[in-house]
Amino acid sequence: MELTKIEIKDRIGYITLNRPEKRNALSYEFVGELKQAFAQLKEDDNAKLIVLRAEGKAFCAGADLAYIQGLQGNTYEENLEDSNHLKELFYEIYTYPKVVIAEIQGHALAGGCGLATVCDFSYTVPHAKFGYTEVKIGFIPAIVKVFLLRKIGEGKSKELLLSGKLYEAVDAQKMGLVNEVVEAEKLSETVYEFAQQLIQNNSGQSMAFTKQMIAEVQEKGLEEGLQYAAEQNAKARASEDCKKGIAAFLNKETPTW
Repeated sequence: MELTKIEIKDRIGYITLNRPEKRNALSYEFVGELKQAFAQLKEDDNAKLIVLRAEGKAFCAGADLAYIQGLQGNTYEENLEDSNHLKELFYEIYTYPKVVIAEIQGHALAGGCGLATVCDFSYTVPHAKFGYTEVKIGFIPAIVKVFLLRKIGEGKSKELLLSGKLYEAVDAQKMGLVNEVVEAEKLSETVYEFAQQLIQNNSGQSMAFTKQMIAEVQEKGLEEGLQYAAEQNAKARASEDCKKGIAAFLNKETPTW
């Protein structure tokens, strides 16, 4: 892979966007490599969680507009196939069985802001800007809005998606787009330390189940959702991690995850 780099260090799987000369703009090939990277690390037990980061000044500028322009002569079916390609990447990250942390060292715009949105946690720097700028060029934030509505609600989503404005990192944090804003020189260290807290203190199986439930329960009615929760609760009690964790607690020991 040329556009994406993979590295595993201290049980963290790093996926790095590596198209800095294009501000990490997303093309068909780039999206394909990202899907491949996530698929590879999903099966690697050496990576308990994932950090998504980027080379260059920008985290991700969204879709490669030159590439999109080249698609305008395509048929609806061809454009739908291309759209589904991006949809599958976002869905993969959102439903990924391992926690995904975005380490955002620069601007995250349009589809790049979408990448940050589908990650479970996002850490960024003060100078980074966030926004969905599609309406300013006659495009629409179609796929990303599905996840944004879930993350920050309708009111704030309308503000972001319909205005097309760029927001400072601190405002993105207030909206719930990012979890924490830290100084640039401390970003990687902060993300690493937080990742290690999750790795050392939490069951990977429990985090995977919890993430899955968060994704699925929102589409269910009250009674159906509660029944689903009760069923998952019952299944979790029989899991090896639950048995291990409760036994350690009762024996006043710290479980090794």
